Amino acid sequence: MKEDRGAATAEYIVATMAAVGFAGLLIVILRGDEVRGILTDLVRSALTVG
Repeated sequence: MKEDRGAATAEYIVATMAAVGFAGLLIVILRGDEVRGILTDLVRSALTVG
C-alpha cells in the first residue's frame, strides 16, 4: 500500500500543527495578568499547610 504512505505523513503534519496552535493559544492565555494571578493564588493555597 504505497499510496497510504503520504496520507500518514499528512496526518502527522496536521496533528503537529494542531498541537503547536494549541500551545500558542495556551501561551497567550497564560501571559494575561488575571490568569497569572489566579494560578499564583492556586499554587500558594496548594502549598500552604492547614
